[in-house]
Amino acid sequence: MRDVRVGMKTLLMHPLRSMLTVLGIFIGVASVIWLLAISEGIAAKANQQIEELGANNIIVTTSRPSGDQVQGKKIYFYGLTEEDCHHLKESIPSVSMVIPFYRRSGREFRYRDRLVTGEINACTPQYRELYQLELSRGRFLLPKDGETRANVCVLDQEVAHQLFRHEDPIGRSIHVIDDYFQVVGVTKARGEIERVKGTTAGQDFSDNVYIPLQTYWTRFGEAYSTGNNGGRAVSQITLRLKDQDEAVATGQAVERALRRTHLFEDFEIGIPLELLQQARNTRLMFMAMMALLASISLLVGGIGIMNIMLATVTERTREIGIRRALGARRKDITRQFLIETVLLSVCGGLTGIVGGLTCKRLLAGLRWVAETSFPELMASLPETVQSMEPVIIPLSIPIAFGISVTVGIVFGIYPAIRAAAMNPIEALRHVG
Repeated sequence: MRDVRVGMKTLLMHPLRSMLTVLGIFIGVASVIWLLAISEGIAAKANQQIEELGANNIIVTTSRPSGDQVQGKKIYFYGLTEEDCHHLKESIPSVSMVIPFYRRSGREFRYRDRLVTGEINACTPQYRELYQLELSRGRFLLPKDGETRANVCVLDQEVAHQLFRHEDPIGRSIHVIDDYFQVVGVTKARGEIERVKGTTAGQDFSDNVYIPLQTYWTRFGEAYSTGNNGGRAVSQITLRLKDQDEAVATGQAVERALRRTHLFEDFEIGIPLELLQQARNTRLMFMAMMALLASISLLVGGIGIMNIMLATVTERTREIGIRRALGARRKDITRQFLIETVLLSVCGGLTGIVGGLTCKRLLAGLRWVAETSFPELMASLPETVQSMEPVIIPLSIPIAFGISVTVGIVFGIYPAIRAAAMNPIEALRHVG
């Protein structure tokens, strides 16, 4: 303890120098915690989005064929159809449920003199389970609605409020495209954009009108819902699997099945489980890279410690000579200088941990500044980055602290050995 007290007293004799040395270690330790927390936050957000797609789902969406496939030919019909739903259900045993829907945006909905522009979601009853919709009143679409091609609809709460204000919408009719639909239910309000199992992207739940898919096909016919080869079009097909372990193999089977029946590659297949595995591998690589970058900061801090301690050895040459003349052994001198470097490292490590724990607040402040000063730049960033929250990894704290102490010891050994190796007589002659 006496050596520790002496070391502290020596360091406090030069507070500015000690503070600058500690600052180098502080930046290194805080950087380790910050960068790992940010990389973990980005990875966690990406994993969450992929997991919310449903590990036991395969998502097939309509896409426009590329110019290379078309080769100058005019394409009037492309994309997924009702026939694809039947074909996939019958030909792939691992599929337990097929959930199609057709989406049209920019549609006008009228009630008396009130007009709302929103999105038609022509879907089946399973759509409610897929999107986890909850009702505030009435009911959702039933199988019989599709079987009878009933003109019924379910409104999102915002659409219901804009069209009916304080009236009860249940049982009343709204004008959709060129027909009237009776309102049978209203969904509860949800976040402006949410991701739920079975979706390929953020879904806006504020302006939707849900009608039976069969009704849409029948009422609006070829003018609105004709797809590839004249079939009834769907925007997306979600395949629910019996076993998520079969996701990759089933995805390959789906691709082969669709290639046999489609003239062009007018579909995209998403396998959340495969994406999740890729994201986890990427996460490990990303975290390793972040840790390497942060370690460079600690290395720079260690070099700073060595420089300061070498300068200290030169300044304290006469002191070293006096201590040796009074009986101090080489190992005593070595221990004293090592204690001082470790004290610097410990102080830098502890303050770095405190600084690292402020990562969330610091990032929130930087995000607010960026959103206020550079809104266009923030809007251009991926949604994963925009909404990411840093996740501090508990293990990163002792690791960063341990590395900081190790850096102090490693970079303090040479100055300590150099101090201990001085000739006492030559040291006493030194005039500092």
